[in-house]
Amino acid sequence: MTVWSLIYNKFDPEQEKLREALCTLGNGYFAARGAASEAQSDDTHYPGTYLAGGYNRLQTEMQDRFIENEDLVNLPNWLSLSFRYADQDWFHLKNVEILEYRQELDMKRGILHRNVRFRDSQGKRTRIKEQRLVHMAQPHLAALRLVFSPENWSGEVEFRSALDGRVINGGVDRYRDLNNVHLEPVESDMPDAETIRLKVRTNQSRLEIAQAARTTLCGNGEPLDIRHENVVEPKYVAGHFLVQVGKGMDIRVEKIVSLTTSRDKASSECRLEAMNHVRSAGDFESLRNSHILAWKHLWRRFDIDFEEKNPPIEDRTGMILHLHTFHLLQTTSLHTMDLDVGVPSRGWHGEAYRGHIFWDELFIFPFLNLRVPEITRSLLMYRYRRIDQARAAAAEAGYRGAMYPWQSGSNGREESQRLHLNPKSGRWIPDHSRRQRHVNAAIVYNIRDYYQATQDMEFLSFHGAEMVLEIARFWSSIATYNSTMDRYEILGVMGPDEYHEAYPDSDAPGLHNNAYTNVMAAWVLNEALEMLEVLPEDRRKELCEKLALGEEELKRWRHISRRMRLVFHGDGIISQFEGYDALQEFDWEGYREKYGDIQRLDRILESEDDSPDHYKASKQADVLMLFYLFSADELRELFQQLDYPFDDETIQKNIDYYIQRTSHGSTLSQVVHSWVLLRRNRDHSWKLFSEALESDISDVQGGTTPEGIHLGAMAGTVNMIQVGYTGLETRGDVLWFDPCLPSDLARMEMHIHYRGHNLRIEIFPQYMKITACRARKNVIKIGYKGTIHELDEGKTLEIAFRRQ
Repeated sequence: MTVWSLIYNKFDPEQEKLREALCTLGNGYFAARGAASEAQSDDTHYPGTYLAGGYNRLQTEMQDRFIENEDLVNLPNWLSLSFRYADQDWFHLKNVEILEYRQELDMKRGILHRNVRFRDSQGKRTRIKEQRLVHMAQPHLAALRLVFSPENWSGEVEFRSALDGRVINGGVDRYRDLNNVHLEPVESDMPDAETIRLKVRTNQSRLEIAQAARTTLCGNGEPLDIRHENVVEPKYVAGHFLVQVGKGMDIRVEKIVSLTTSRDKASSECRLEAMNHVRSAGDFESLRNSHILAWKHLWRRFDIDFEEKNPPIEDRTGMILHLHTFHLLQTTSLHTMDLDVGVPSRGWHGEAYRGHIFWDELFIFPFLNLRVPEITRSLLMYRYRRIDQARAAAAEAGYRGAMYPWQSGSNGREESQRLHLNPKSGRWIPDHSRRQRHVNAAIVYNIRDYYQATQDMEFLSFHGAEMVLEIARFWSSIATYNSTMDRYEILGVMGPDEYHEAYPDSDAPGLHNNAYTNVMAAWVLNEALEMLEVLPEDRRKELCEKLALGEEELKRWRHISRRMRLVFHGDGIISQFEGYDALQEFDWEGYREKYGDIQRLDRILESEDDSPDHYKASKQADVLMLFYLFSADELRELFQQLDYPFDDETIQKNIDYYIQRTSHGSTLSQVVHSWVLLRRNRDHSWKLFSEALESDISDVQGGTTPEGIHLGAMAGTVNMIQVGYTGLETRGDVLWFDPCLPSDLARMEMHIHYRGHNLRIEIFPQYMKITACRARKNVIKIGYKGTIHELDEGKTLEIAFRRQ
């Protein structure tokens, strides 16, 4: 194992779908799962290709009503490349004796390798070596090279290179009762002996997708005598190449593929453009070289280098962090800046959560903001372009302003399902997750965070501030005044903890005064007021006129931001929601003994005709999210503004209380808990961080990762290194640091981009060095424990740590 490679040395059919998700290759425009090139969808394999933002809606009759779901569409399988001996079955690893096997995901170069040596039933020994890439510099291109080497035999071999549009969305078992055929045929043909072409269309969104593939063969570097055959069907096209091979020969097969759509920019017609791309593309080697160069440039911006005091023989931590960064960059690449897409919680790696956008960007944007903030800006523009849909949703629900959905897809309507399947009980049950209105606060937090890192006043003036003001208006309208308490309340919502959707035995969904939601709403209102003061005067006036925002409404915002209600119980415990203290304690020990893995406690209890609504049991951090997003100083100021007590003991008491009542049923949970424990219990923090690292690579949730990675958790672990261990914080005009390295780290280095400055950060156990590699004319202000230093371009600032 190296820190740059994910390696498998054995073929394991039961693990293949997990490996396909982890070995997905993508470039921000499209992604392809790491399935074997000869594979078709079956119990072992699930090839899948997904376009960023490539959605389609279908209706299904369920429990006497029609439900509509919008899915990320599985596109035609361009990987399809197989072979067979004359008149025999097509190759499949299950049908041969595997003598050697190695699969390697080279994350430094973005290339997937496979090396297999096998013997068939007739004793023929053959070796195949495969490389593939989804081009990081040319977003419409992908390439595959197969070297086929017979070791002890000669004869005729037939190679088949296909584009297969007969695919369905079948990658998630619990969705299989739903309609899943999204593609209809448009055209398929073979323009010449080497080239095949396929065009399909989604049957609701009417998105046209075209693929073209150029397949060439040579033997030992020389041309071959090839007999060509072809198959052309409405949703399938294949070129067959029959050649004579000899013992010891190397038959090299190269397949260069292009993918285009009807929504591409600077495009005439997607079928024509697909052909243009594949004809102008070079051979595999030239594409490989330019692809590697693009990855070199990405890693220069995004890599975090660290040294351990006693480095292990196999650095699994370093490898997994590279894997997480790799998948983040394949989902949100430089090409994302030119697209109208959000960042999906499961990447473009599979069909789980249907490719929808949730709140996971809250965990993803902080890493992007300090590397290539332009990517964050483009992803925030996805939200801005859907502000009218959010306004309509608010109005329909009886509120003002903009109410963004919990799940968003193509046009920003609410995509959360009304029913969801519990695979443990087999029952379809109501889904109230759309009541997680806190996603709106996350959007404001993301805008604020982006602006703090960039000072991008143009974005704030013309896009960001409008979203912030309209979301503030929504929070103001959903808050109701309780005159008895002289407090504002927010009723009928859900917090981040998805175990609690309603009160025990209540028919009405939603909870009252969720602490996280209420604090975030008060914070948003205060942030909106402050943002108005930051805007240039002309834009402030224009926005207030456009939104009909007057002083009376702003006065209400100020009042709510200071009189929002929080509920407490016990000795200063912030109640997750009103009535939380009346819930039953849960028998954690008994259920762990009975079931072992109880991460998905909600499914276990529902299968027993029970519900987590009855218990003090959380799926993930809820109250503790406040300690993840805000520093102790920020929270102290927020609570004081709300006229509630808050001190250092408040944080520790609440961490201790809630962490023992959490099942970590979300991959985000260990990330948050590791973060909040970092400066209070470093060993426990590291344990949870290590568990977060293993979430996807070890599929700790027992079958979810094969359906798609968990991008928020991946980004969260990397940001733990970037921000958690450095104490990096952008506040005011100062870049603050408060390093807290794990005890076994000797050094950490990274490069960040902050307000136009390129900085190299080096942190050691006793001191840190910050070098301004390139800076604007103004000096950079660096803060550490209350002291502010100034740094000029080309200079290095060294700060010795003061231990408290």
